[in-house]
Amino acid sequence: MEDQLKYIAIEGLIGVGKTALARLLADKLQATLILEEVEENPYLDRFYKDIKSYAFQTQLFFLFSRYKQQQELRQASIFHVVSDYLFEKDRVFAYLNLNEHEITLYEKVYATLVKDLTHPDLVVYLQAQVDTIRERIHRRSREFEVDLSNEYLASLADAYNRFFLHYDSTPLLIVNTDSLDFVKNQDDFENLFREIMTPTRGRRFYSSGHIQEPFERTR
Repeated sequence: MEDQLKYIAIEGLIGVGKTALARLLADKLQATLILEEVEENPYLDRFYKDIKSYAFQTQLFFLFSRYKQQQELRQASIFHVVSDYLFEKDRVFAYLNLNEHEITLYEKVYATLVKDLTHPDLVVYLQAQVDTIRERIHRRSREFEVDLSNEYLASLADAYNRFFLHYDSTPLLIVNTDSLDFVKNQDDFENLFREIMTPTRGRRFYSSGHIQEPFERTR
């Protein structure tokens, strides 16, 4: 991996292709792969059935799980990393799902943990329309995801877009994936790979080889 890209984080909605792209990049770059511990969260299936009752437990599990992974990276002095999440995006879900009292406690915990973070050299934010997301969710058939409502997915998409509209902690590449299939189409992957490896200052936008206006509402 080029020196300026020792740590790449992939972000985006549920089902957009974060993990698939992270695996492909890690393999091509011979980098360490860090995956979000989704299946290990014991509250997640109950959360999707009853969001209000299980949001706080689900949120804290993910927060501490991600923090533990980040600490292990620092302690082991691992470089050349591709991750399928950005730690800071934890707050996207927190503010969407937690009530005001839970947010108060969450922010105290988050503020303590975030101090020790290692920031990525590049964040790749994958966007897609809700219809595209819905199709991909059904394709991978995780039982606890298939019943997610379009309303929830649209709210989540808007929350992600607002977050990345103001995100400036690291260089950011925003990729519209509606017409991309970087898993099955080698040309799509190679073109996207070239964009990822192109030095980025601030933010850039990529959509099948073309510049795209960011943050359209995904409804």
